[in-house]
Amino acid sequence: MSKDNTLKSILSEKVSMTPTGFIADQLSPQQFADHYELFFDKIFDISSSDISGIEGYGEFDEECKVAYGTCREYLIDNFADDREGYWLNWREMFETTVLKREFFETYFKEMEKRIPYCEGQRYLVNNNTFFENTITDGKTTVGFPDWSRSGICDFLLDFAIMDLNKPYLRIPELLAEYSKKRGIVIPDYKERFLCMAYYKGIDVLRWHASIDDTESCSSIVKSISELKDRMDAISI
Repeated sequence: MSKDNTLKSILSEKVSMTPTGFIADQLSPQQFADHYELFFDKIFDISSSDISGIEGYGEFDEECKVAYGTCREYLIDNFADDREGYWLNWREMFETTVLKREFFETYFKEMEKRIPYCEGQRYLVNNNTFFENTITDGKTTVGFPDWSRSGICDFLLDFAIMDLNKPYLRIPELLAEYSKKRGIVIPDYKERFLCMAYYKGIDVLRWHASIDDTESCSSIVKSISELKDRMDAISI
């Protein structure tokens, strides 16, 4: 079965792969604040999908299979220097781009020490929930048309991606409030969120450095650097 067909068969019927509306990036902060629960509902709907027939972690290949037995293997191997393709010998970027070795290594280690909190947390993730990849009508509908990076991981990855994109929208703070209101218990919330955020943050930072997007790199560095203080301030 093809990747698209497999996704359609396991994805919650509440989640649309062909949504109509406009790009969520166009929402003002106030518009998002008025309807953030709708976004969160849909990410939880994604995570509720039945993945009982899929083992392991990682992004799906074209047969909707994943390559890693553990969360640790998935996250660590993503930054291996000997991977074939675009990222082969990527560590040379420390000498040729704005990517700083000390910053990367610091947050790689911060991610790594929190992986045990995420081990065993297996859910379907879209893994591309940036606002520019999300469609909404601004009131009742939110959908995700791009499933090219989808796979199996901690569902907090999808929330962490939203926050990396727009930290001023206070995604982890709102998620803590949302969870209390809905009676949702997220074990080890702060550590898991930080693990997923550092993983995706340094990965996206590496990408923007590779294309010499210095403005985005500065924004990402700021977002990553400030996140722990924000998480520490959350009452759960």
